[in-house]
Amino acid sequence: MARDAHGTTPKAGDAQPSPGAGPPARGAGAGEQVSGNVLVSIGALLLGLLLAALDQTIVATALPTIVSELGGLEHLSWVVTAYLLASTAATPLWGKLGDQYGRKKLFQAAIVIFLVGSALCGAAQDMSQLIAFRALQGLGGGGLIVLSMAIVGDLVPPRERGRYQGLFGAVFGTTSVLGPLLGGLFTEHLSWRWVFYVNLPVGVVALAVIAAVLHIPRRATKHVIDYLGTLLIASVATSLVLVASLGGTTWSWGSPQIVGLAVLGVVLAVVFVAVERRAAEPVLPLKLFRVRTFTLSAVISFIVGFAMFGALTYLPTYLQVVQGVTPTMSGVHMLPMVAGMLLASTGSGQIVSRTGRWKVFPLAGTAVTTLGLLLLHQLDAHSSTAVTSLSFFVLGSGLGLVMQVLVLIVQNAVPYEDLGVATSGATFFRSIGASFGVAVFGTIFAGRLGDELTAALRGARLPPGVSAGSLEADPRGIAALPPALRGPAVDSYATAITDVFLYAAPVALLGFLLAWFLKEDRLRASVTAPDATETLASNPVERSSYDEVYRALSLLGTREGRREAYRRITARAGYDLLPAASWLLLRIRKYGTVEPARLAERGPVPLGVVIEAARQLEVRHLAVRRGLDLVPTDEGREVAERLARAREDSLAELLGDWWGPDRPTDLVQLVHELSDELCGAQGERPDRERPLTRVG
Repeated sequence: MARDAHGTTPKAGDAQPSPGAGPPARGAGAGEQVSGNVLVSIGALLLGLLLAALDQTIVATALPTIVSELGGLEHLSWVVTAYLLASTAATPLWGKLGDQYGRKKLFQAAIVIFLVGSALCGAAQDMSQLIAFRALQGLGGGGLIVLSMAIVGDLVPPRERGRYQGLFGAVFGTTSVLGPLLGGLFTEHLSWRWVFYVNLPVGVVALAVIAAVLHIPRRATKHVIDYLGTLLIASVATSLVLVASLGGTTWSWGSPQIVGLAVLGVVLAVVFVAVERRAAEPVLPLKLFRVRTFTLSAVISFIVGFAMFGALTYLPTYLQVVQGVTPTMSGVHMLPMVAGMLLASTGSGQIVSRTGRWKVFPLAGTAVTTLGLLLLHQLDAHSSTAVTSLSFFVLGSGLGLVMQVLVLIVQNAVPYEDLGVATSGATFFRSIGASFGVAVFGTIFAGRLGDELTAALRGARLPPGVSAGSLEADPRGIAALPPALRGPAVDSYATAITDVFLYAAPVALLGFLLAWFLKEDRLRASVTAPDATETLASNPVERSSYDEVYRALSLLGTREGRREAYRRITARAGYDLLPAASWLLLRIRKYGTVEPARLAERGPVPLGVVIEAARQLEVRHLAVRRGLDLVPTDEGREVAERLARAREDSLAELLGDWWGPDRPTDLVQLVHELSDELCGAQGERPDRERPLTRVG
């Protein structure tokens, strides 16, 4: 493992910015020590994020029980879809409103909306109420995710953000695993309503802590918020998802209602295009679709979301109804899929980071996803645990191989000014794909189940009150059937669910075919730093181009290690100094004077490393002693200036063609800030160091 500039091994995640964090100058000063209040605030933010992320997955294993109690199996998909659509549509609004009116108030509002939605969901008396309250819950959930990650940038100095970013990424990974398990546990041992009620005490604690201890500076950033565009794109998605979920079940495909919804969706899409062409800050800039890589990646992202959430939603029904496992054990049986997803996503991201080559992953990912769907189609009531686990793992691995890479290649394909909206756009299409996947899977499942149950029970003598329709609405009725009919009824559920995956396989195959048309341009070094918050969550991100590059460059520098970074900087400047000596000289340039012993005492750098670096600077006549302090010589100042230019050039080189003659001012500022940050934190600066006015 590489050691840092001081000869010590860096901790994983040091100096990474938080997702959604703004410019390094926000919040705490660079290197300022993180106070106890800040740590408590971050704990509350993590609680808020945990609630919102958990509600994307915790419901799945409770759905069979919810449907049995409330009825309306044909609308099961909307329990998931309503949350996804609402959180997706709300994401850009929460981000920009937080910039404009202050994130603390908006975060508190998001918690309140989420908690009200959770309480109402728990009290729902029928499926219509539950769906409406899930949409309200999703509205708050979108704000919790966006704002919690953005507020970290206001609280934590740049060099400290990495360890907290790691925590936020871990929350998403943890909820992927815990969601199905907790959903099963609450459903089996308490009630499905506790899937929602559990949010209340946790959310109240988060709300109280935020109100008491969260103090962030108010820095309003004006936005021209595209309210109409946001409303229109949400309406288009809702109309088309309604067509997918209601067509062939509630209404026939040729019915006036379905045709009307389809026409409405098309008309709204045309209006959306017209509005976005004139919007000052469009929610989805149409010019992105002129970039072939973005368009192809958006479609493939849609397909990935389609397969992922369709499977996550309906596999628990297969496990509980067909395999006869408990809700809790259905969560356990889902773990191979989640494990495959996390392992493949992490592995593919790391390989791309090291090689810069990526095209194999969309191809392999969509191919393996197609294979996984076909394997799921082969399952039946008699499939062993080993076979089902393998099928789940294959599907999860396929999704993981492609999820992370799609975000990276979109970032690589667009100019700097479009980086933020392109990243948001790619994840937006994955979220919309998830909504469609759940809806379409639900339509196919409901249609096939009705046909299969009718055929299986035709002519049979059924107990009073039991019919194909009642079994479709409540699978618990299978237990009331005579033994000779239970098997056919269970097989009907098995066929209906596994046929869903057969119909989904051609969609995944389409993604495989589209992946061949992706042009493999070598990735810029600045976009090879994967971010779990962009790839493991179903919600879109909301992050500016500045924020995204800052996150990526800081993450990249951390991974390489500070010692390696300074070794390269020193070589680039044409010197043979120790990496720690270059670091110390640049620190003297920044602060004017350094007392080595105090620096080692107050910072993380070992005394021996600092003394050795100081000795080399004195031997080379680059610095001299004045009492206990080191101050630069004229030659030292000249060397420090060359090292500083080399340091900025090294960072700029990572930006590729973004660092062109017409590079934007904020990108130049970003490189200066990150370059300056490599010197070390002010919090490590002994009181006797005196800052000088820096040139350049």
